[in-house]
Amino acid sequence: RPDLAAALRELRAQYEALAARNLQAAEDWYRARCARLHERAARSQEAVRASRREAGECRRQLQARLVEMESLRGAHQSLERQLQELEERHNAEAAGLQDTIGQLEDDLRNTKTEMAQHLREYQDLLNVKMALDIEIAAYRKLLEGEETLFNMGSVGLPALNSLPSPTYSFQPRSFSSSA
Repeated sequence: RPDLAAALRELRAQYEALAARNLQAAEDWYRARCARLHERAARSQEAVRASRREAGECRRQLQARLVEMESLRGAHQSLERQLQELEERHNAEAAGLQDTIGQLEDDLRNTKTEMAQHLREYQDLLNVKMALDIEIAAYRKLLEGEETLFNMGSVGLPALNSLPSPTYSFQPRSFSSSA
């Protein structure tokens, strides 16, 4: 029996050593597992922090873009209003210029009509002047002829009556002008 108790003790010592080794291995495995999990958790926390930083940066960029977009939208609306005002002003100026062109065309027609009237009057006056010039030339010839007769002294009254007397008629020409 003592051998059995010693064998049991030895067996018990082996089981306890095996249990201690298993316990030690389990603790080592647990510690290694915990260390890996802690390391993973730390990496995950760092990744979460980086993701939060990135998300915050994205939010700031988004807000900046939204503010910029609103600013550009306001500038676009302002430019649209300016464009509309310019178009209205341009249309008003174009209408004013069209009115001015119409008035100038009317003035030009009136001026052409007046010029045609003045030209007709001028032609009439020129015809009168020419007729008067011819009449003056004829009277000069008559006067020169009488001077010659008086200077000669030998010509009598019957000779004077034999000179032809000029007769002139004045007929003004009328011109038509295209206006």
